[in-house]
Amino acid sequence: MKSVSLRGLARGFGVGVLVSAAAVDLAYSAGQDVGTWPVAAVLLVGGAAVLWPADRRPAWLTPQVRTAVPAVVCGLYTVASVRYPGALFGPGELTILLCLLFIAVRHCPRPSVVVCGVLVGGAVLALPVRALRGTPGTMQGYMLVGLVLIGLTAGFAAYLRSMDYRRTVAVSETRRSERLAIAADLHDFVAHHVTGILVQTQVARMMADARQDELDPVLAGIERAATEALASMRRTVGVLRDTGTEPADRRPVGDIAGIAGLTDGFAGPLQQVTLLCDPTVRDDLPHEVQAAAFRVVQESLTNVRRHAGDATRITVRLRHEGRRLEVSVMDDGRGGSRLPEAAHGGGFGLVGLKERVTALGGDLHAGPRGGHGWEVRAVFPT
Repeated sequence: MKSVSLRGLARGFGVGVLVSAAAVDLAYSAGQDVGTWPVAAVLLVGGAAVLWPADRRPAWLTPQVRTAVPAVVCGLYTVASVRYPGALFGPGELTILLCLLFIAVRHCPRPSVVVCGVLVGGAVLALPVRALRGTPGTMQGYMLVGLVLIGLTAGFAAYLRSMDYRRTVAVSETRRSERLAIAADLHDFVAHHVTGILVQTQVARMMADARQDELDPVLAGIERAATEALASMRRTVGVLRDTGTEPADRRPVGDIAGIAGLTDGFAGPLQQVTLLCDPTVRDDLPHEVQAAAFRVVQESLTNVRRHAGDATRITVRLRHEGRRLEVSVMDDGRGGSRLPEAAHGGGFGLVGLKERVTALGGDLHAGPRGGHGWEVRAVFPT
């Protein structure tokens, strides 16, 4: 509210200065032979172009029209003043033209900014011709002052235009990096659930004939995993829709507390998943650390399904020592997997996981354990 009121106050002050300067021009022209109507017409066209409210501006009133038309009208008045030696120029017309030059340099599209800027700048430099044709030295002095004013106005407008461009680029890069992060979330969530669906479907096919009474829990697990996958997909696609600024809570997230849910719903037939969480692990750790820890466990469990379907013992351990959170996932698999080749993934999960961990100043290690099995260990500074 404070910034809005200050902006409104500054705009009101600018309008007051412009109107006062235009009144001085009209007062100057009242005693001249040419009369006040040409000056009034020039001031009216230029003032309307500068002061027309943006929310009420018609579509045809583009920055090119706003700057070129008043500059041409002013130039025509200067040419016509050759027949009227008494024609003058005042601070109001000069101020309006400088405002139009600012608009041309800052807001006109790139192909037309030079043309509009030259038109307005030429109109400013031609103002002394009206009254100072017989005194070349004085006219050159006025033109030199005009060049200085043109340079200052155009330079300031160009600086603001460059700042606008930098801000646009920064916003675009931020949106791009955020969408890449959301794409990584989509991989983490949906790949986890869909891989679980594949595993449980294979188990259901094996149990269909031999153990009908044990089939219902497996089918319930498939239904639950499919529902969670669709919900994750729906949330992520909703965020990716180009609707401006999205609420932060629409993005899929995970935390330390959610790791228990991952381990509880993971175990398949003949598998045992153990979660060892030290009491020192607090639930008030930084949110980005909790989310990254959740992703480490999620990606590791997904890879167990993909590449170590024969694992019987999977251990997830969380430890918080000093200012470091350690997350590790270990299995005793030998690399056996019954999943189709297309479901094994392209190796991008661990790459994205390492980028996520290192971005937080942590370290990620993934490799075989002594004997057999695999271990993924991540350490985060807290």
